[in-house]
Amino acid sequence: MAMDKDVKRRVRAGRMLQAGKKPAEIAVAVGVARQTVYTWKRILEESGIDALREIDRGGRPGSLDEEQFDQIRRALLESPTAHGFGTELWTIKRVRVLIERLHGVHFSEVHVWRILGRLGFSSQKPERRALERNEEAIERWKKREWPRLKKKRAPRAG
Repeated sequence: MAMDKDVKRRVRAGRMLQAGKKPAEIAVAVGVARQTVYTWKRILEESGIDALREIDRGGRPGSLDEEQFDQIRRALLESPTAHGFGTELWTIKRVRVLIERLHGVHFSEVHVWRILGRLGFSSQKPERRALERNEEAIERWKKREWPRLKKKRAPRAG
């Protein structure tokens, strides 16, 4: 009996777990959320590799196919401004809008998080520093100007 792609993915993840790989690394390698790997790890530990072959996902079929997921991944690797957004920052709301534009499917923000995890993306906060920031100029100002300004402070009226 030939294994379908989901079974192959679970078995591959199971073999990687047995080899000592970390769940986060496995999640990226097989294209699932990290929590899914932890679920598979529990099943593997309780019932062995054959139990991973037998998992019946059940539930309703997904609304997106693999090609659509690939299109979303490619779009996210592009700039948000290339998709009409005002800044260079992807947010959950923007990803949600992007999916609706590309495929006409509306997902909750929670499900968009799951999709991003499946695609191998993680939450990251951008640094709040200007790209034009000049560290040398800042240090010079702190050493020369700031002490001079502190000395000129007017005495307080009592």
